[in-house]
Amino acid sequence: MEIHAKHNLIRAFVKGGFLSPIDLLKIMELSRSLGNKYVSFGSRQDIMFPANGADESALAESFQAIQIDYELGSDQSTYQNIVSSYVAVNVVDTTRWLKEDTYNVLIDSFDYRPRLKINIVDPLQSLVPLFTGELNFIASREEHYWYLYIRDPRKANALECWPRLIFGQDIPRIARELEKLILGYHPFTTEELNLVLNNEKVRINYKPLTEKLKLSEIPFPYYEGLNAMLNNQYWLGLYWRNNQYDIDFMSAACRLCQEINIGKVNIIPWKAFVLKGIKASDRLRWEKLMGKYGINERHSSLELNWHLPVTDLEALDLKRFLVRELDQQDISTHGLTFTIKTHRDMVYFTSVVIEREKPAGALPGEFYTILYAHNFSPNHGVYHPYAQHVRRELIPALLIELSKVYFRQLNPEKEQQQAFVPETQPARMSMVYQCPHCLTVYDEQYGDATAGISPGISFEKLPASYHCHVCESPKKDFVAVLR
Repeated sequence: MEIHAKHNLIRAFVKGGFLSPIDLLKIMELSRSLGNKYVSFGSRQDIMFPANGADESALAESFQAIQIDYELGSDQSTYQNIVSSYVAVNVVDTTRWLKEDTYNVLIDSFDYRPRLKINIVDPLQSLVPLFTGELNFIASREEHYWYLYIRDPRKANALECWPRLIFGQDIPRIARELEKLILGYHPFTTEELNLVLNNEKVRINYKPLTEKLKLSEIPFPYYEGLNAMLNNQYWLGLYWRNNQYDIDFMSAACRLCQEINIGKVNIIPWKAFVLKGIKASDRLRWEKLMGKYGINERHSSLELNWHLPVTDLEALDLKRFLVRELDQQDISTHGLTFTIKTHRDMVYFTSVVIEREKPAGALPGEFYTILYAHNFSPNHGVYHPYAQHVRRELIPALLIELSKVYFRQLNPEKEQQQAFVPETQPARMSMVYQCPHCLTVYDEQYGDATAGISPGISFEKLPASYHCHVCESPKKDFVAVLR
């Protein structure tokens, strides 16, 4: 099964990103009954598989039986899944008062199908992105109270903070009321929404904002393989390169979860899943199961830190090329995450973005722009251009250079967390041209004394015979870089 047409996809909404092995097994059986051999995971913790001409009434009946909402895919989804960082509990460091039961109660309290994207997340973890929703509820240090950041796609995805902390039990109610207001207001501000909501006398428990949200600087974690938890237990993360999860294996894994009392299967936005609470005595059973189906549980970190649209085969092909090239260079990208954007709008939640440029008459072929997040932290929501008009074969060299920039700017002695202050303008940068083979830079401010080029001569005015004085690569190979 290769997923091509998004309109042919069934999208199962896994609220909060977790569900029981029994329910997941029923979804596997449903997908199998439609002639599929695989399912895929979406970036909003949902499950997708082709409909293959399924009867819509029978489909509705099947999902109603397992009490899971679904949608027959389209370019513009009517409903949205609720994303949460439930998976992070006991896997990475988390806010002390956030437990699995906290998420369970909160997610179960949603008695309607959201049309806005909702995130309910812990700011101390980096496994689940914080601000990819339109309503982003972020845990505060005050027990059971949450920040709310509203993202408006109509205003360049700008984030605005709600002026007060919101009590956890009120989140479903305020989300529902805000959805009504937001979908009816064009445009809106957070201050306006706050005023209207209060005028309508919606009874909500608030606390004053006494401090800005502080974000963790913990790097992106390695989420695959069997890893130790507390109490002599383990968690298991599994990832497929092509995001095509074999139904036979998934069904066998669900049955094993039932046998050894694993209560939840966790889907993460990185097109993978995590099982928590595996007893040490059951490790061998999992290793045998993975061996039986030929499951690789030790991919390179180069493989794990990419975000691609589910149905984008072009992006998958480019990722394979880049991973192969970077692997050949033995380059570390630990802590960095990457997005490939070809032609669809998306909210970025990675450190680095490779974005295909729209075709231009003067530039035949495919070209890309490389962007990086402010301080390499996607939570700030600001991206700076690093290189423009880049040919595909030159991207690996620029990613290698950018990864070196990232590691140079790390300060291991820095212990204090930074306050989250959304920025609106990127830093001023200057254009230089760089040889992608040896990374030599031509900067018109300095010229090139070796080649007899005086300062102040722009790269465009250099003769066609100009070449790199280090490796002799021709002028046409140089790449425009903003820095």
